[in-house]
Amino acid sequence: MWWRFIIITLAYLLIGAHFLRFNHIELAAISALLPVMLLFKKPIINRFLQAGLLIGSIVVWGVSTIELITMRISMDAPWIRLACIMGAVIAFTLFAAYLCSQLKNQYRGLRLYH
Repeated sequence: MWWRFIIITLAYLLIGAHFLRFNHIELAAISALLPVMLLFKKPIINRFLQAGLLIGSIVVWGVSTIELITMRISMDAPWIRLACIMGAVIAFTLFAAYLCSQLKNQYRGLRLYH
């Protein structure tokens, strides 16, 4: 369904916005353009995008979460709300990775839209 494409695209745009925050323009552009590959409708491309989201959830969001929570704790500032928000972002990215596998199953049936 079309909503899968939107969620996957939003997950990649969110990762791209994180890169843009730290002035990594090349990585932000790559992250923003990767969902265009969904138009090619190949299962190998879905696996590539799924791997990118899984790696992004660990390397980008996991590391950022640990760094931000450590910073908040060292400043004796509240950090529970930050942990909940970052947990939701990680869960959203992992859900988008799961949807990539659902697209793979859709391609097997040769029907992209239901």
